[in-house]
Amino acid sequence: MDFSSAPIRLLIGRGDTHCACGRPHTTELSFVRIEPGATRAVPEALARAGIARPFIVCDANTRQAAWPTLEPVLREANIPYTLHILPGGRAEPDERAVGSLCMAFDRRCGGILAVGSGVINDCCKVLAHAVGLPSVSFATAPSMDGYASNSSSMIQGGLKVSLYNACPAAIVGDIDIIRNAPLRMLWAGLGDMLAKYVSLCEWRVARLVTGEYYCENIAGLVRASLRKVARNAERLAGRDPEAVRAVMEGLVLSGVAMSFAKMSRPASGLEHYFSHVWEMMAFAAGKAPDLHGIQVGVGTYLTLRLYEQVRLIQPDREKALRFVAAFDEKAWEAQTRGIFGKAAESMIEMERTLYHKNDPKGHAKRLGRILECWPMILRIIEEELPPARDILRLAQTLGMPILPEEIGIAREDVARAFLGSRDIRDKYLTSSLLWDLGLLYEIDLPLS
Repeated sequence: MDFSSAPIRLLIGRGDTHCACGRPHTTELSFVRIEPGATRAVPEALARAGIARPFIVCDANTRQAAWPTLEPVLREANIPYTLHILPGGRAEPDERAVGSLCMAFDRRCGGILAVGSGVINDCCKVLAHAVGLPSVSFATAPSMDGYASNSSSMIQGGLKVSLYNACPAAIVGDIDIIRNAPLRMLWAGLGDMLAKYVSLCEWRVARLVTGEYYCENIAGLVRASLRKVARNAERLAGRDPEAVRAVMEGLVLSGVAMSFAKMSRPASGLEHYFSHVWEMMAFAAGKAPDLHGIQVGVGTYLTLRLYEQVRLIQPDREKALRFVAAFDEKAWEAQTRGIFGKAAESMIEMERTLYHKNDPKGHAKRLGRILECWPMILRIIEEELPPARDILRLAQTLGMPILPEEIGIAREDVARAFLGSRDIRDKYLTSSLLWDLGLLYEIDLPLS
């Protein structure tokens, strides 16, 4: 099956979906309804998931947005439920939030209905995994791509992590509700979709350099969704239903792609790591970060600007080898602690015991592949990435923030996020490529 041209209904609700990559692709998602008036499909979604009595989770904002439409549908279908409204202001996806949900959970319920977007859905996935029950997502905004993924983006011990647990059994997205989400949340969804330009490029480069698993069929699915979003993007500010639907479907299909690949690679690259580090900095300072997709959009523009320089690089083997020979592990540890604070200790330990990204032997092997494949790497960049000026122009047309200073990110925090990006996890990013070339500390960061 060609994933890029298949409707959502043919990609879900079935067993293994085999493709040319040789791996079976599965998703626990079995029902999706994204259209105007989709709230009426909630009883069917719950039934498909095997949930007779849902534990409904929302916050004050999502309750206001969805409950006047959702409650009559539940009442008409005679569906009993327990409603839990997250207390206080904006919740963060951390141990405290999940712990409070576990304590509030009603054991009479047979599953979870998450009413909201990013934080609520991520926390509800973790809750569903903890209690061993299915979940359904009722989307209130097209603000992030995690609806259909089998992972949750969480803060654990002060560190941004992806917890692989389970994806929802069903997703309902009522365009009549979603299109009226705050405009900043519409921008966030677009930002999370624009990120796919970078993630697909880096995935292909990583396959060449490290031999990482790659599936062109999954990449094609994400690429086709991105093209549809790009065609409609300029109408998003007017809340055009088709433009909003394109973004919402693209975000859901990105999650399906991550489930198929069993990793975040099809939808997340350096641009997401800019956002991850900024979030961790904000939490450490006791501040609330901006919306994930907004930060990712800014990270996407920064990464596209970086690639303007990557295109001009002439790799130098001797320079790269001298860089690694002179690499100071203690200085790197001090830098990591300066960027991440207490969270740095787990990164340093993972580098020592598991990742070995700084090991000279591993570097020599990767460098050999980079030098051998450099023309192919340049071709991938040309094939996958749009000019940064096109993204800037689109953002300005929509009134969407795209520069770090527009979301309160200081110049030094851009630099810190860039240098720290390769240390969070063992994912081969643009910053990893520049480290291997001996250029990470020399590259000019685009700050405007």
